[in-house]
Amino acid sequence: MCPHDPVCPSAEAPDREAARTIACHPEQGWSLLCNGVVLFEDTGELLPGGTAIAPHRPVVGAA
Repeated sequence: MCPHDPVCPSAEAPDREAARTIACHPEQGWSLLCNGVVLFEDTGELLPGGTAIAPHRPVVGAA
């Protein structure tokens, strides 16, 4: 259970990346969020149940 006020979004929520960081390892390229999501520097994610979310960097339009 999240101890933060307001409560962080769950790992299943569309805004799950808005949860607070509880462990950060930039030298290894990942952070652990309060909701159990592992967020990678390439924007990929690993959810608590083991589901992997592919990186989703914004697409830069051609000028």
